[in-house]
This record gives sequence, C-alpha cells and structure tokens, in this order.
Amino acid sequence: MVSRFGFSCRIEGDFVARRPSNDTASRPVSMADVARAAGVSQQTVSRVANGLPNVNEQTRQRVQAAMRDLGFRPSYAGRSLRDGRYYSVGLCVNDVTKFGNLTMIDGIASAARERGCAITLVEMSKTEEFSLAEATRRMAALPVDGIIIGMSRLAPDFETFEPLPGIGTVIVTMYAHPRVATVDSDHYGCSLLLMNHLFELGHEQIRFIGGPSFSVDERFRRAGWKDALERKRIKPVKPLEGDWSANSGYEAGRYLVEHDRTMTAIYAANDQMANGAIAALRDSGLRVPEDVSVVGVDDSLDDFVAHNELTTVRFDLHQRGREVVEHAVPKTGMLDKAVAIRIPGQLIVRHTTAAPRA
Repeated sequence: MVSRFGFSCRIEGDFVARRPSNDTASRPVSMADVARAAGVSQQTVSRVANGLPNVNEQTRQRVQAAMRDLGFRPSYAGRSLRDGRYYSVGLCVNDVTKFGNLTMIDGIASAARERGCAITLVEMSKTEEFSLAEATRRMAALPVDGIIIGMSRLAPDFETFEPLPGIGTVIVTMYAHPRVATVDSDHYGCSLLLMNHLFELGHEQIRFIGGPSFSVDERFRRAGWKDALERKRIKPVKPLEGDWSANSGYEAGRYLVEHDRTMTAIYAANDQMANGAIAALRDSGLRVPEDVSVVGVDDSLDDFVAHNELTTVRFDLHQRGREVVEHAVPKTGMLDKAVAIRIPGQLIVRHTTAAPRA
C-alpha cells in the first residue's frame, strides 16, 4: 500500500495463494483443495497449517507436500478472525536507507520472526514533519497487533503524545516518556565506556566527531563525551559535526590535523566516520594508534572493511529487537506503561587505541 506518507510492506508471510499456472481455475487454493490432494480432512489441513500438535508426522509431511504443490498459504485474515490477532507488528521509521534504521529493522524483524509475527513497515515521508500522533494514526489503520516507532529525531509532540488505548506502543529512543514504553541501546553509556578506555590509556585531549545535530543518538553520545571530560575537569573542545558517512569523518579528520596540534585521540560517533578519520590521519602522515588513537561506535565495519582494527562499542541489536517486540506485543497480553529500557553496549578493543606519545 502506497501513500503520501510513505510505503507499507509485509516483510514476511501473508501471501494469498493462487493455483499453479497450469490449472485453468483462477480462484485461490482452499483448504478443501489441499485436503483432497492429501487425502485427509480439512480439519487436519487446518492443524498442519497452524502448526498444531496431534497430527501424525507422515500425515503432516503429506499435507505440507500438497500445500507446496498447490501453492497454498494459510489465510491470515481467517486466522485473525478466529483468535483476534493479526500476527503482525507495525514499524514506522523516518528513512529506511539509513544504516541505523536498517540495523534496527533487522533486529526487530528477527525478534518478530521468533514470535511468529510479520513486520508491517511504514516509512515516514522525508518531506513531512515527523509526528508521533500521525505515525500512530496511520499505523493503527493497518492490521497490526502492536506499534513500534523508531524516533531517530525528536518528534515535536513527544511530551504531549498519548498512545492509543488497547494497542501496545513502543518508541525506540533514549528519551523516557511518561506514558509510553521506550527501548533503546544505551547511547550515553557507550560514550562512557569509550572515554574510560581512553582515560585508562592516559588520554585527555580527546576530540569528538558527531553526527547530524538533529539525531537523538548523536545528542546522547555527545553528552556522554562531554560529561566524561568535565568529570575529569578537562575542558571539552568544540565538537565537529559529520553526517554519519565516512567522507564526513575524513573531512573532520583533515580539519583536526590542520588545526589541532594538541589532540591525542578522536572519538567519532559511529564507525563509518571513525574509518574516514583514520584515512585522513594516515593520508596526513600520522600513525594510528601511535600518534593518534581513534574509536567509534556500533561495530558495523566487519562486512565492509577487510581486517577491521577499529576499537568500538558493539550493541546487541537482537536483544533490543526482542525487548521492543515484547513490549509492543506482550505475551501476557498486559501492556506496559512508561517502562524505559536501556541496553548497555560492549567495549570491543582492537588496534586503533594505545597510550599517547610521551
């Protein structure tokens, strides 16, 4: 379904079965068709289709083979009428193509799959102002059992937002909400992990390359960097702003090389920018980590950079996905109000940090 708001798609399941092209009939394949082909009752087909017990294994395999041959898929519409559930979780994000959103979708989709649910995905229009109320209204019009909203930037109605009664709503954000469950990786705590690691090595002049100023994650990572320095009574130098890309990290790294002679370490707010900063340092004749240490956040380079050496923080995105899905569609049926879950990251020490030069 396409609208000016974005698009909606089912990531898994929920297809209407059609007869193979060599069958002259065009109507959907029914349970009666499968029952005739497998030589069993429709009740047995229903039990196999819904994964229920008390079906002989040989019979189950025969029914499943008939389903495959005929192109049959269970009717989720009928299933929802029977037990009052759609077996789908609604997920609304700002920009699907951004790396942070892709990893969020991956974690949530994996957790939903474990619960036997599909994901109904809606992308917010990049030209419209993001609103929790509007996102919820549009998502609630779809066949979903719970609503998940990825808030990569602060919504203008965050403080006043009222969730719809009777449907679980979770916001993926570091900000706590008085009436809605919020779940996220700890974007403040990850900075403390990295800063303490650099402090233990003896660094004090630690520069920060942040992401876009509108990013909620960036705000908390920057706040952790700033607070860690101030607790050591070290005055923070004005941070630089990137756009999460390696190119922006490269430009920031070049600027620091040309204008900052006292820095001994760089903390980039994601691994892409950290990788760009490392390239800029090395192109300028500086060694990493012998001359300048560099750290990042998210541990995202393994699939893109051969022999990844970056010291970083790794987030358990699957755990975050499980927490988000559990609070959007709780197994107990009881909706949690205003719970705030922050999942700590794990410091991954590799080869881009060392003690500063004497």
